[in-house]
Amino acid sequence: MSDQRIDIEEIGAVTVARFLDKKILDEANIDRIGQELFGLVDQDGRKQIVLDFSLVEYLSSAALGKLITMHKKVSAAGGKCVLCNIQKDIMDVFKITQLHKVLTLCGDLDDALAKF
Repeated sequence: MSDQRIDIEEIGAVTVARFLDKKILDEANIDRIGQELFGLVDQDGRKQIVLDFSLVEYLSSAALGKLITMHKKVSAAGGKCVLCNIQKDIMDVFKITQLHKVLTLCGDLDDALAKF
């Protein structure tokens, strides 16, 4: 599918979902990302997921809602969701919204993979 918003890579038992957009702002795009992420858990039954933000420069508050839903879905399935490679501006948003206390955030992919 050419309209994919995330790139999926399997590293051992862990699924790495890499966001392909620099800016995750518009509603349609965010819904698409949400569907792809939730599908990893709901359809594919994946429980160990890393969300890689290395390409992402901007994230809207609506996108934060999808991340929280994703975190809850994975937790409910008995799994773990870890975020990594988050740029400073986005990290600041996570801190302002207190999301850094809810979500598991790591510096890079190696750190994230070590959480499993």
